[in-house]
Amino acid sequence: EPDAGALAHHVYEAPRGEWESTLAQIWAELLEVERVGRHDSFFALGGHSLLAVRLIERLRRIGLGVSVRALFDRPTLSALAQSLGQHREVAVPPNAITPDTTTLTPEMLPLIDLTQADIDRIVAQVPGGVANIQDIYALSPLQDGILFHHLLASDGDPYLLIFQKAFANRERLDCYLDAVRHVVDRHDILRTAFIWEDMSTPAQVVWRDVSLPITELALDPADGPITEQLAQRFNPRRHRIDLTQAPLIHFAVARDSDGRWLLVELVHHLINDHSTLEVINNEVQAFIEGRGDTLPPAQPFRNLVAQTRLGVSEEEHARFFTDMLADVEEPTLPFGLEDVHCDGSQIAEARRALPQELNDRLRAQARNLGVSLASLCHLAWAQVLARAIGRQQVVFGTVLFGRMQGGDGADSAMGLFINTLPLRVDLYGNVEHSVRNTHARLAALLEHEHASLALAQRCSGVPTGKPLFSALLNYRHNVAPLADSLMVDGVELLSAEERTNYPLTLAVDDSKQILSLGCQVAQPLDPNRVCGYMQRALESLVEALEHAHDKPVQQLEVMPEDERTLLLETWNMTQCDDPSHRCVHQLFEEQVATTPEVIALLFKEQRISYTALNAQANRLAHRLIRLGVVAETPVAVLMQRSPERVVTALAILKAGGVYMPLNEQWPDSRLHTLLGETCTPIVLTDRPLQARCDAFSAHVIAVDADASLAQEPS
Repeated sequence: EPDAGALAHHVYEAPRGEWESTLAQIWAELLEVERVGRHDSFFALGGHSLLAVRLIERLRRIGLGVSVRALFDRPTLSALAQSLGQHREVAVPPNAITPDTTTLTPEMLPLIDLTQADIDRIVAQVPGGVANIQDIYALSPLQDGILFHHLLASDGDPYLLIFQKAFANRERLDCYLDAVRHVVDRHDILRTAFIWEDMSTPAQVVWRDVSLPITELALDPADGPITEQLAQRFNPRRHRIDLTQAPLIHFAVARDSDGRWLLVELVHHLINDHSTLEVINNEVQAFIEGRGDTLPPAQPFRNLVAQTRLGVSEEEHARFFTDMLADVEEPTLPFGLEDVHCDGSQIAEARRALPQELNDRLRAQARNLGVSLASLCHLAWAQVLARAIGRQQVVFGTVLFGRMQGGDGADSAMGLFINTLPLRVDLYGNVEHSVRNTHARLAALLEHEHASLALAQRCSGVPTGKPLFSALLNYRHNVAPLADSLMVDGVELLSAEERTNYPLTLAVDDSKQILSLGCQVAQPLDPNRVCGYMQRALESLVEALEHAHDKPVQQLEVMPEDERTLLLETWNMTQCDDPSHRCVHQLFEEQVATTPEVIALLFKEQRISYTALNAQANRLAHRLIRLGVVAETPVAVLMQRSPERVVTALAILKAGGVYMPLNEQWPDSRLHTLLGETCTPIVLTDRPLQARCDAFSAHVIAVDADASLAQEPS
């Protein structure tokens, strides 16, 4: 077995200078390692994007800026230290609206371009007018997209999240709701409404004061379990909330038949992501325990909006995505899934934890190559999609954390920071090259993590109106499953549901010790099969990295052994007892005797029983025999699809002749040659093709038009 000496590592060299020493100390704390040398790599020591956010935030607090691109391009300590201080943060303009403001003008709103008429329209819609407006700014790119899908959906809302919780008594429920009120008061994004009708551009408006929408219901257990009644009443496939009224968190409470109190919590994705849900519940727990005054100051969501508007320009975004996507002319639509505007009603879901051995092997290979584990997973997912569409170039959406360049305090701020952007992966070359290339592409994409998906799609060569991709990969670091992250002491989580508008989403949850997969896919596809493809792709990838770095990446397997066996062996086990002494038409006649009145043939509105079909075939067979058909006499058939075509096949076999079908697409010259070389004496046809057959030097019978066939014996 390999010992420590067989593992790839660098000889330790102590950090030099103040910046390297500072960086090494931060790394050691974040990565939980004893010491960090000059040549150690952030990713080889177990770093990933969530820790990268914390690293950037720690450096920001001591006045040292570093770009996320620098971290991914130069992950060794000595190289990254040379980049410290070169990155300049976006200066967030201050909020000019104060509690004493009585009039709002466009100049007071640096984070959105509005006319005075737009502002007046907003003021008229906010309860309390200007006095209740704390801030107004533009939507982030992903908020734009989510608002689009909200407006597109006629029933329900694909981005309305629903949770059901249970409380032992009313006192505990009221304590929970009171804690939520305190959290809402702290955070701007939780007091935000969205206004877009008759506006030059959509705006998000932060209210100073809001009331928590709580609906109390008296439900009768005779109408079914209370939990099911609540789930049906507030089903996001049919239920919507008013986005123009803050807050976008709604509650409904009802008493259960066992005395517990049930709570339905509706949260719109416009104001939250997975990290925000975790922060909300941590703060709710703090207020329940009386620790609310120890929480750090809340970070405003306007910092993120400033990054998207004042950071990387649209021209820079467009250049980047044009370089990546300009020659992509076909969309990536795995398994034929192309509806990217679905409402989630037909989505099936499955989860599975990957084997611990596979988890450990993947992490070891990521460390050896100095890349992120996310890069390996993105490459494996690309291979699954490539097999599903039959091409070696794929584009899929990747969900970016959004907090790398989210501004001051982004590691703990609330709001929708994530973004979905396209990633292109070309599956050419060997496995190691593909891993490094995927890592480099992800690193480059992170610099544009707040770009607009609509802008990125316009930069591709895919025709307007067609989606660029229909599959997502959501790689999430150090997160518990959604259910666990929503837990608060004394509260039982009964159900949690989140959806997207995409028909295929694969989530990879990386909790440091284990990896798990979660798949949501439009029916009738089985999400368990998709998880199986991803697991097999990861197994094949790690096998190649361990034993055959030069293996062509397109040779990675994606089909699990059980499915391969099913396809190649189980479904091909066609052996059966064959009554070789019986002919096909004789077996058919035995079936006639067994089930004479059962339907044998369906054609449009026609239904023909075994007895009727056999009688028609017998009449035609008697005619053929009288015309001289014996064993091995060829009988040609030039007919359209119809019941008569089945009758002719049976009749020819009953007469002992050779069934010789002709293709009506063939030219007449070919038909004449074939009939001449085979010396075919008879051609069976139908009324639409009879005129074409009259030129043949053979006896022609129009089976559906020859009334005399009815006189033959049945």
